[in-house]
Amino acid sequence: MNKRLFVLLIILMSLSLIGIIFVQGYWINNTVENNKEQFSFNAKQILISVSNGIQYREFEEMFFPLQGILDSIGEDPDNKTIRQLLDISIDNTTKSFAYANGILDEDYKLFSSFVNFNIDTVKLRNILNRNVDVATQETQADIAKQSSKSKLERIRGLTDLQRKDYEIVIGEIASFIPIHRRVQKKEIEYLLRKELEERDIKVDFEYAIYSNALATKVRSDDFSLDYPTTYAIPLFVDDEGVSEYQLYVNFTGKKQYVLSTIKGMAILSIIFTLIIVIAYSSALSQLLQQRQISQIKTDFINNMTHELKTPIATINLALDSIKNPKIGGDPEKVQRYMKMIREENKRMHAQVENVLRISQLEKNELNIKKEKQELHDIIEDAVTHVSLIIESRDGYVKTHLGALKTTVLANDSHMTNVVVNILDNAIKYSENEPKIDIYTENVKNSIILKIRDQGIGMSKVAQKKIFEKFFREHTGDLHNVKGHGLGLTYVKRIIDDHHGQIWVESERGKGSTFIIKLPLIS
Repeated sequence: MNKRLFVLLIILMSLSLIGIIFVQGYWINNTVENNKEQFSFNAKQILISVSNGIQYREFEEMFFPLQGILDSIGEDPDNKTIRQLLDISIDNTTKSFAYANGILDEDYKLFSSFVNFNIDTVKLRNILNRNVDVATQETQADIAKQSSKSKLERIRGLTDLQRKDYEIVIGEIASFIPIHRRVQKKEIEYLLRKELEERDIKVDFEYAIYSNALATKVRSDDFSLDYPTTYAIPLFVDDEGVSEYQLYVNFTGKKQYVLSTIKGMAILSIIFTLIIVIAYSSALSQLLQQRQISQIKTDFINNMTHELKTPIATINLALDSIKNPKIGGDPEKVQRYMKMIREENKRMHAQVENVLRISQLEKNELNIKKEKQELHDIIEDAVTHVSLIIESRDGYVKTHLGALKTTVLANDSHMTNVVVNILDNAIKYSENEPKIDIYTENVKNSIILKIRDQGIGMSKVAQKKIFEKFFREHTGDLHNVKGHGLGLTYVKRIIDDHHGQIWVESERGKGSTFIIKLPLIS
């Protein structure tokens, strides 16, 4: 695939994934905000219903005592008469809540206002007291059933103007009653729960009634006016729209409720988004890996072709030379060319064998027979294989075999190839004369083999990938380094099969040290 097309494809896929995540996040956030607004709307409607319910209950409870007062007058007054009879002149500026002989001062003023109508104040006091306490008293069920219909019909039978008159008078009378007697905590709790259940909203709440910004006795234990979202509604609004009391409610479970409304969809959305992200990451990783493998295989084929082309060309030239009559008559030259053909043939055979070994190792088809071996003997044998090459480049291999126990369970041939491969790399990646030191030592029940060179070294990235198949680090201007990236892969597989470990320590310009750890046997 073209590099530009590949990069463009990655960019488009990444932008699409980011767009999907952004859209999902925007949708979730927008849904949360909409649900918050819907909750606030429902909360306001609940408070309106609670306020209306309390005010209507007070009107209903005080309407019949007042109707009894009118009935006791013995007249059937019209609207104007009702207004005149119930137009109570009370000095609102002198309201107080001090007790006088066990009677509230505001009640005393209220009762005295009816003296001009010659109404029995004792009877009126009993009626109003009964009215105030009606919320806390239980009436007999039968009486309630018999009278509820007639009471409801009497209230509904009022004209709008009559109802307005009663509301004004009741409001003026009730304004002298302390708020904790006008409305009780259990009534507020009941109405709030009822309204919440009707809207299928399951949240906790705290409430309080304030009088002109001052707290009253009517409040829940944990109410706080500093709560982030406090909803308020006026209570007992008069005919001019003015109210002395405000009901405040904190829905303490609001956040949890709002989140719970979208929890299911949000979880599914997040799960599917994560699946897409994981799938995308996996696909991208596979694409990059396949592209890398494709590039590595291309390099491998080029290197392998070069490795095979050179000996083939050499063999062809040697054969053509032997056919030459001048050379054919010289046995010494013929022998020289025959030796050259033999060496190049071995070289090609070794290249093919390396590829076959890796293929067999990957398929677990390589049968490695292990026997007791002395690792020092294997090292000496491997050094012999590369000694001529090192001498030709004026280098050296020094052994520092300090291990006292050297017996391992190994395959002589494969373990020799392991050491030879490492030594061969040390030679190839030395710009000047190769200088190699080999060390051994015992650590507990293992033997450590270190092969140190003074070559060009390798980067941190190369150290992590050096044992991967086909990997070859870029060598800059060092063009004489040939290979196909299979040698160290073969080394790693053989060491793993021998239950050992291998790693490398290296620094650019200061050489590399390959370390092999193998278990000892007694």
